[in-house]
Amino acid sequence: MVYSRRGSPGSRLLLLWLLLVYWKAGSGQLHYSISEEAKHGTFVGRIAQDLGLELAELVPRLFRVASKGRRDLLEVNLQNGILFVNSRIDREELCRRSAECSIHLEVIVDRPLQVFHVEVAVKDINDNPPRFSRQEQRLLILESRMPDSRFPVEGASDLDIGANAQLRYKLNPNEYFDLDVKTNEEETNFLELVLRKSLDREETQEHRLLVIATDGGQPELTGTVQLLINVLDANDNAPEFDKSIYNVRLLENAPSGTLVIKLNASDADEGINKDIVYFFSNLVLDDVKSKFIINSNTGEIKVKGELDYEDCNSYEINIDAMDKSAFPLTGHCKVVVKLLDVNDNTPEMAITSLFLPVKEDAPVSTVIALITVSDRDSGANGQVTCSLMPHVPFKLVSTFKNYYSLVLDSVLDRESVSAYELVVTARDGGSPSLWATASVSVEVADVNDNAPAFAQSEYTVFVKENNPPGCHIFTVSAWDADAQENALVSYSLVERRVGERALSSYVSVHAQSGKVYALQPLDHEELELLQFQVSARDAGVPPLGSNVTLQVFVLDENDNAPALLAPRVGGTGGAVSELLPRWVGAGQVVAKVRAVDADSGYNAWLSYELQPAPGSARIPFRVGLYTGEISTTRSLDETEAPRHRLLVLVKDHGEPALTATATVLVSLVENGQAPKASSRASASAVGPEAALVDVNVYLIIAICAVSSLLVLTLLLYTALRCSAPPTEVVRTRGNPTLVCSSAVGSWSYSQQRRERVCSGEAPPKTDLMAFSPSLPQGPTSADYPRQPNPDWRYSASLRAGMHSSVHLEEAGILRAGPGGPDQQWPTVSSATPEPEAGEVSPPVGAGVNSNSWTFKYGPGNPKQSGPGELPDKFIIPGSPAIISIRQEPTNNQIDKSDFITFGKKEETKKKKKKKKGNKTQEKKEKGNSTTDNSDQ
Repeated sequence: MVYSRRGSPGSRLLLLWLLLVYWKAGSGQLHYSISEEAKHGTFVGRIAQDLGLELAELVPRLFRVASKGRRDLLEVNLQNGILFVNSRIDREELCRRSAECSIHLEVIVDRPLQVFHVEVAVKDINDNPPRFSRQEQRLLILESRMPDSRFPVEGASDLDIGANAQLRYKLNPNEYFDLDVKTNEEETNFLELVLRKSLDREETQEHRLLVIATDGGQPELTGTVQLLINVLDANDNAPEFDKSIYNVRLLENAPSGTLVIKLNASDADEGINKDIVYFFSNLVLDDVKSKFIINSNTGEIKVKGELDYEDCNSYEINIDAMDKSAFPLTGHCKVVVKLLDVNDNTPEMAITSLFLPVKEDAPVSTVIALITVSDRDSGANGQVTCSLMPHVPFKLVSTFKNYYSLVLDSVLDRESVSAYELVVTARDGGSPSLWATASVSVEVADVNDNAPAFAQSEYTVFVKENNPPGCHIFTVSAWDADAQENALVSYSLVERRVGERALSSYVSVHAQSGKVYALQPLDHEELELLQFQVSARDAGVPPLGSNVTLQVFVLDENDNAPALLAPRVGGTGGAVSELLPRWVGAGQVVAKVRAVDADSGYNAWLSYELQPAPGSARIPFRVGLYTGEISTTRSLDETEAPRHRLLVLVKDHGEPALTATATVLVSLVENGQAPKASSRASASAVGPEAALVDVNVYLIIAICAVSSLLVLTLLLYTALRCSAPPTEVVRTRGNPTLVCSSAVGSWSYSQQRRERVCSGEAPPKTDLMAFSPSLPQGPTSADYPRQPNPDWRYSASLRAGMHSSVHLEEAGILRAGPGGPDQQWPTVSSATPEPEAGEVSPPVGAGVNSNSWTFKYGPGNPKQSGPGELPDKFIIPGSPAIISIRQEPTNNQIDKSDFITFGKKEETKKKKKKKKGNKTQEKKEKGNSTTDNSDQ
């Protein structure tokens, strides 16, 4: 007889189809299906084509497939992009009796990184026959049992699912028993052997039946079990339970000894046949007996071992109640224990496919790692969410079910943070919730995004001239915030032309150390300032670089000896010959030695000494220490030698001092042999007082004109300063301003070339000579050096007109830079090459806090300047400027305010003066003769 499973197959198939459609809609990107036990190489799907990938890019993009659990079940042919079966697939081994069974694949390709999720459903085939737990089942049945009595029989189980697991049972034909199939709440078959006819032990003591179980697969598979029925004689009332099936719900973490249920069976017999004992049926498996225990007298079932919902969520316990008669009768029931899940499993987390290190220029949303989470609990206890520690430039993105991607959320900067220690937390939805953490170390790879940087934008270097070739003068150093080869800095010159020569012929820089070397001796007279740039470049790809400016000031050394200027009157052998009347008084200027020095500062400050001739008597001449004027020390008479050979030693103030020697031949002649001197004397006798008055008038007019211009200039300057907003002179620490002084002023050179000379209104110049006036100095700030003032101001002695010297009261100052010490020093003296011009010389002992200069006439004017008289012109030593003081006759109508002019010592200036004619020359000679006579 064949019995089928109860229920409506059509409704179950519809429900299964709806679940399958819903599952497909919420699953991965691709879905395939394959039957279990498929052969090796069985086609599954064209995965590359379905994912939209070209076959040619599978290998370059590192196409790979990863699966959870066994990794060799499915494989992809990279030549044609086909997913095929690689090894045997057993659905029962993968999913046991789960209704849904699928293999989840992760398809990963690089460049760019993409992750695809593919699910391959494994379809069940009828490859497992129905199986009974035992080969033979033994039943004890009293002969007194009434027809329609039922006896439980263990059913078969089929590892397949669906129709392949729908079992039908058939009992071999007999006259006493039928087989009845029932379905419990769990939709499992419950077999009962039904007695159709009363047994007679005396007729047959044992019955052997064969139960055949057939599944619904194609082809059908069967399983059999042998039923051995022993017929007992005696007790005719068996114990009975209230229910045939008891359902119990129990927490999985119930401790040992917890009461599961207390059974109560009743027996209608009397006496000993009424006493009942309880015990597990022979159908109960050993695993169930290890978890539960039953009290045979009370019928209490208690927990014996450890229960775990994740291992087994329900237990079926068959209980027999037997009376104590000699021929006991037995009652049967089934206790179904369903375990309730407790949140006792922490989430599990696996981090795979780490793409490290991460470049600091990686774009946002770059995938760093793939994270998989799981929880063995069910329901809310098994729902896991992932979170990332706050305040990091990363975030978690859920890609599919319990799969997350760790992606970049903001821009990285290795120079700020070179590595991150991330903590990923997986937390379930239980109460209280459980969590697990995992650490991910993310290293940030360096990218060449920082150029080498210098500590300063400009450096100032002072180098003495005549340095040895190849000497080290400075070291530049740049720092790069990058790492490894991106931080390796090399140095080079920024090539340019310096005059007619290349910069590389003067200096070089070491590529690794940054040391700057002078390749040749530097000459202060040829090159005072060498400005160039050094480039620092790293070794990154592409390389980055920056430049720094070096200003090399060449300091002067005493390497030039004084040079004598060509004499005005020719002599023999390079000596100067002068004719002198025999009857001259003391202090008469005989000649003037003129010399220049190419050096500057003290090295160009010249002094003159008269060397005594060996073996000669004391000579009646002397030489001015700083003027070079040779004059008589006493009145000459007829006893003097007719010829004197004078040796004048010209010496500078350098260390060591350099010298030059000039020879002057002085011949004493009678008055008749010096017509030029006599004419000068007569002219001076005619009108010395008139010439003196004219000079005083001109001087007063000039002083008034200059004073008017000065007042007008001050008023205009005050008005402009009041109307214009205050301007600030930018000064940068570490960039000193070099200010060098001469006897009548100072010149400044700004390294930044931003300081404005005068009032700050004119454009910057690099070769400007600025003259500092003698204005009283107001309070100055200690933070900034005093600004050179280019205005010209006469001293009090010149305004008064009572003295023959002009004092320039402004001291020369050499400033080393902001906050540096100030040193005052006297400047150079030299003579103008024009014989008729005046000269300026410092007083003896000039140097500290004094730079006063005295104007004197040349040898053509032996008479010293009277009160109120001024020299025609004088030269500023060490500079190309000439100060000319014009003295015009009374009847010459010119602008008296412009009697001081500035010019350059050039040959063109000399030529212009020579073109004025002999008339002007004769007037000056007459004036000089008058002065000589007045001195006598």
